[in-house]
Amino acid sequence: MISVVVLCFVIGYLAIVFEHPLRLDKSVSALLMGSVIWALVAIGYSSGALSIVDYHDQIFNLGAAGGESSLENLTEVLFHHFGKTSEILIFLIGAMTIVELIDLHRGFEVLKGMVKTRSKIKLLWIASTLGFFLSAVIDNLTATIVLVTLLRKLIPSRNERLMYASLIIIATNAGGAWSPIGDVTTTMLWIGNKVSAEGLVIHLIIPSLVCAIVPLLIAGWMPEFKGEITPEEGSSEIKTLKSSRTMLTVGLLGIIFVPVFKTITHLPPYVGMMLSLSVVWLVAEYIKPEDNFNEENRKHYSGHHALSRIELTSILFFLGILMAVAALESAVINGMGTLRYLAEQLNEAVPNTDVVVIMLGFLSAVIDNVPLVAASMGMYDVPMDSKLWQFIAFTAGTGGSMLIIGSAAGVAAMGMEKIDFIWYLRKVSWLAMAGFIAGALAFLGLYPFLPIH
Repeated sequence: MISVVVLCFVIGYLAIVFEHPLRLDKSVSALLMGSVIWALVAIGYSSGALSIVDYHDQIFNLGAAGGESSLENLTEVLFHHFGKTSEILIFLIGAMTIVELIDLHRGFEVLKGMVKTRSKIKLLWIASTLGFFLSAVIDNLTATIVLVTLLRKLIPSRNERLMYASLIIIATNAGGAWSPIGDVTTTMLWIGNKVSAEGLVIHLIIPSLVCAIVPLLIAGWMPEFKGEITPEEGSSEIKTLKSSRTMLTVGLLGIIFVPVFKTITHLPPYVGMMLSLSVVWLVAEYIKPEDNFNEENRKHYSGHHALSRIELTSILFFLGILMAVAALESAVINGMGTLRYLAEQLNEAVPNTDVVVIMLGFLSAVIDNVPLVAASMGMYDVPMDSKLWQFIAFTAGTGGSMLIIGSAAGVAAMGMEKIDFIWYLRKVSWLAMAGFIAGALAFLGLYPFLPIH
């Protein structure tokens, strides 16, 4: 029975990877995979053909134990995993809504208005630096969208923009890796108590900087970044609202407050995100974006409108994939969960975990890093802020830059600027790989000297 469960996961995963050729949204494949796998686990468990393991490493088998109480064990395991998944989803919904509220009030236009230079190399460093730190606060996907939009206003030629957009992908993915709210995978590790906010910053800020700076230093010698940008004739100035600066400040502070709230209260991060969202939403309800503002226009700047703009398909994708991975974590093979068994086999084949984690980074360029990290969380049982979890956070977060389809930021830029897969592979992948390897070496070299272990 376990082979059928694994086969279902492989088929569902292939459908996610090849969503474009199949013309099937990956959210559909993920939801179908998650529900079918849990149905197979339930059927196998009820018939006695499959055992399950709970979060206390206790194994249950209906065929051996029998009785209604054993059926309840399956439900409890399912509820436990759904609860952990829901923590991540509620957190993401809150963060995405805050970002949309800022955008509705044109808060990001304030950041765009700060860039005045015409020098190509200076613009590259300014945009990449902004992307690196902005992604740590509002996540790498949103930061990429904001900065590609900024580039459209500053660089009229699409051909000139492509290299800028590509380097921004590398910078935002590197910036998201050292923040608990900068990337979905770091958020998963943080909420799952695998890493702490303090540990992420201390261990990964320098490797992430190295990962972002090395490609920029190399790019500085490339002809694409020589000379100055020719502005487009008749281009209009960036317009902001009366509420733009206030909403940008309140929104960013609200997101930054979440790790502080968790540190003070020791409550799960989604509680702090609910608090921050409520405060930002409250401000949005009463602030006046324009001088001639009337009640009829309020709905265009409200939380209701912001909620209608968030990517619900992404939320459903995370729901499906995380529940599918949870099923593999719960289904027993050879006396342990399937993912734990896979980890044991992998450790026997490749005894050095550092090599395994680096391989994970390269895999994340081809395979979505969300299920990879979710699987690793079920495979290994090591303490919070251990070297393994910190290194996984770095490699999974930055490895996706090596291919345009390897990260959410890359896919977003690909869609916005129609970046060709082969063009990125020829022009940019080697830069991203250089940054990834340099950052990984920086992590391995610095780790023994850092205070948190």
